[in-house]
Amino acid sequence: QVQLVESGGGLVQPGGSLKLSCTTSGTSISIYTMGWYRQAPGKQRELVAAFASGGIRNYADSVKGRFTISRDNAKNTAYLQMNSLKPEDTAVYYCRISGWSINYWGQGTQVTVSS
Repeated sequence: QVQLVESGGGLVQPGGSLKLSCTTSGTSISIYTMGWYRQAPGKQRELVAAFASGGIRNYADSVKGRFTISRDNAKNTAYLQMNSLKPEDTAVYYCRISGWSINYWGQGTQVTVSS
């Protein structure tokens, strides 16, 4: 069974940084797209960043230049480095693995940006 576990969320002041991790078990991530999504209260879940197995990365316009997605296939882990955090980045962040015949989500980790 495929499982994704996120970690690294928490409370941070505006302008601060956090690094989220997503460790996958039950399959190798190397041939799949790893994505980070977020959902703020009262809003729809949105794509934050995605990293395809071929190396292409995509970012939401709202996080370009501030967030960086990366992956370590040997550790079966994806990361999201978040810098210059803003209050509007506050949300539950979810990790997703997707591709041919696979689509799984993690349980989410809360990120709160507040002074």
